[in-house]
Formats: sequence, structure tokens, C-alpha cells
Amino acid sequence: MKAALFLPLLTVGCFGIPTPLAPSVDGSVGVPHAGVLRGAEELPVRGPGFARLRPKSPNYWGNPRLVRGISAAARAVTEAAPGGAPLLVGDISAKRGGKIPGHRSHRTGRDVDLLFYLTTPSGASVPSPGFVKVATDGLSQVKDDHYLRLDVERNWILVRELVRSKEAQVQWLFASRSVEALLVDYARARGEPLDVIWRAETMLLEPGDSSPHDDHFHVRFACSADEEVAGCEGGGPRWEWLDTLPPLPDLDGRALGEIAKEDPFGLEAAHHATPALGSDG
Repeated sequence: MKAALFLPLLTVGCFGIPTPLAPSVDGSVGVPHAGVLRGAEELPVRGPGFARLRPKSPNYWGNPRLVRGISAAARAVTEAAPGGAPLLVGDISAKRGGKIPGHRSHRTGRDVDLLFYLTTPSGASVPSPGFVKVATDGLSQVKDDHYLRLDVERNWILVRELVRSKEAQVQWLFASRSVEALLVDYARARGEPLDVIWRAETMLLEPGDSSPHDDHFHVRFACSADEEVAGCEGGGPRWEWLDTLPPLPDLDGRALGEIAKEDPFGLEAAHHATPALGSDG
């Protein structure tokens, strides 16, 4: 019985894809840059506090946990700082995962682009016009004589809600060093909880193999413990505050023997193999 339970875990965990032994695996399967997505949920065109950047795009499918996490964080920002423009949500993944235009990752429903909240230089919230680069002083030049400013308050609330969400299980918040500095300095000045600030500093990262992400957040959700057992692969560290993997069942000699029968290179298979080269002298 234990062997029957353990075999699907071995097969899915090692190969990271659904197999005949586990055909009904759902969720994020594989790593962010090489995987698929099953049982996806589509982000609505708009909801409380958020809207899609591209309303008609087919690439708004994600792990259900991601869709719920983004929706909850956007709603929290609206409740904490009412009256502002909605969060604009960029690409997530295709319905069944895999490669989508313009992205190396975004293949397993665990990645999403979130455009920055912006204000006028005087502080009035405005809808984001798109991916606009934010300089080290927090200003963004969108036209020759037109500037916008990073809405530090709303962007910090968004980060705070994501990093402390137990359900979201966020692994990375890719953003430029200057944006991170503005948000962390603001959080410290407001006396935000130190453990939340530490988590934010840990997860905020300027990527070294792509653009500095000075025009949006690229949020990556970690595999949950159950998802890892079912074939989701992390592609990065597992922070101590995230779910821990469930313990594997103890296997007795009989169970190990049943598993060994599936190994084509086991001792029993080798015993029945054709003679090795040179065995005739």
C-alpha cells in the first residue's frame, strides 16, 4: 500500500510532468522557464482595485493561488488607501502554460507582472500609462515636459500584503534597487513591522539576467508544499516562513522491494540481462 502511494510521488517529483502514473496532476508543473500549467484560473478583466493591462489578451491564466493572491492584495491597497487608480496587471501565463511572447518565464502560472502605482508630481493618483521607467528619485519622464512619480505609499502596501500573505506564498518580487530603496525607506519611516520589512528586503531583487525592472514588479509565487510533491519545481530558495514540505512516509523492506521492481537498472534486471561484452574470454 505504501509503495502504491509513493510511486506517483517519485515519478512526478523526478520528472516534473504529468505521467500515466499520475494523469490528474493539477497546478504548476515544472520550473518557471520550462513547464506547463493545469487546472488554471483566469484573472477577471477587472475587479476590486485592479484591471488587466490588456483586457483581450489570452495570457491571464494562472495558478488559482496566484489569482487569489493578486486579487486580495489589490483589494487591500484600495481599502488602505481609497480613491486611487487601480492596479494594472500585466501578463500571467497561457491557459495551459508554456512559452508566451515577450517572456522567458511565465510558463507555469506562477509569474505575473504588476505595473507600479503612479501619481502626479503633486501626489494625485493617476492610472498608469503603461511600463514607464522610474528613476532613482522616484520620478518618471513620460513625455518631454510631463513627469509622473512613483506612488510609494500604495506600492509599499502592495508589497506588504504580498510578502505577509500565508496563502500567496511569494518567492520573489523582482524590481530595481532604486525602487526597493524607496519602498523600504518609506516602510522604516512609517514604523512598519520589522519582520515584514525584512521579508520585503529578502524578496525584492533586481535581476541580473534581464532588465532592471524599473518599470514594474515581476512577482513569482513559490510552489506550495503540496504542489512541490505534485511536480512544481521551485527555481530558487525556499524561505523559512513558507510552508515546509510534508514528510515522506516511512518505507519498510517490502515497500522498497515493490519500488525496486520499477527500476530497469536494478539488480534483478541486471541478473537477467544479456552477458556483458568480453564474458566469453
